[in-house]
Amino acid sequence: MDGALGSHTACLEQPYADAGHGGIAYLDADAVAAHVVACTEAGLQAGFHAIGDAAVTAVVEGIRTAAEKVGLPRVRAARHRVEHAEMLTPETIAAFAELGLTASVQPAFDALWGGEEGMYAQRLGVERARALNPFAALLRAGVPLAFGSDSPVTPTDPWGTVRAAAFHRTAEHRVSVRAAFTAHTRGGWRAVGRDDAGVLVPGAPADYAVWRTDALVVQAPDDRVARWSTDPRSGTPDCPT
Repeated sequence: MDGALGSHTACLEQPYADAGHGGIAYLDADAVAAHVVACTEAGLQAGFHAIGDAAVTAVVEGIRTAAEKVGLPRVRAARHRVEHAEMLTPETIAAFAELGLTASVQPAFDALWGGEEGMYAQRLGVERARALNPFAALLRAGVPLAFGSDSPVTPTDPWGTVRAAAFHRTAEHRVSVRAAFTAHTRGGWRAVGRDDAGVLVPGAPADYAVWRTDALVVQAPDDRVARWSTDPRSGTPDCPT
């Protein structure tokens, strides 16, 4: 649908704060609708790269049009995917939930470019930059999240990704460590239609990993609370499975 914020090519509703234009749109809603209809009828998942708010809106409008043609249940069952989905509004988040779209997102983007002096703020201004990557709002709406790295844009670093989501630079967008872990394990499998994978339970495929880590990713509801205790009496939950 569009390019990237760093290169001023993500497609925006309003111009960049440091450029006199709003980026580039490679496809429109009609093209999205035609592609989603074809993919849905073929039993395939469609995927769209959309970062800017104008690009995300065009994706939503196109998929909604496709749903009117082939039926909402079929569109939802296909689990069409939006890559990046950084500039979202309450309306587009609600549409993701309605249409059954998966948000394939990269928390390391916020860790690298977020904050009031980061690249996002330079490109968009602080107010718009604060709204980027609203992971908590997506989860509250029931939108499936799949975490990734977009490597080599950011390193392949799953624990760093979990940490970036749990300690998002904008506090209201933070999610729990457990939710972040789930989005980077089970979420990826669900995004490709595998509901039986990415979790360790009896009868599931034996996909597992063992980590050696120097720094645990831990989270407390209040900064005044101790971040971690290995004493079982503390009630600190184990790593989610």
